[in-house]
Amino acid sequence: MKALIESIVTPLVDNPEDIVVNRTEEDSKIVYHLTVHKDDVGKVIGKNGRIAKAIRTVVYAAKSDGKKRIYLDIM
Repeated sequence: MKALIESIVTPLVDNPEDIVVNRTEEDSKIVYHLTVHKDDVGKVIGKNGRIAKAIRTVVYAAKSDGKKRIYLDIM
């Protein structure tokens, strides 16, 4: 999942070397924290959050384990 998030975000940003994806697992959910360079945050979120919503849709659809919910947090 980490590779999927990185492959989606990399073409969108000017500083791909600053992309960091961390995973936090809890009892009922898995949270991926996406951090990008401060100048690239707007590019990842998009106008009215459209790009962020599209990224989340792809990530949620690609989940492999049906037992835990997956969340994507963009910072």
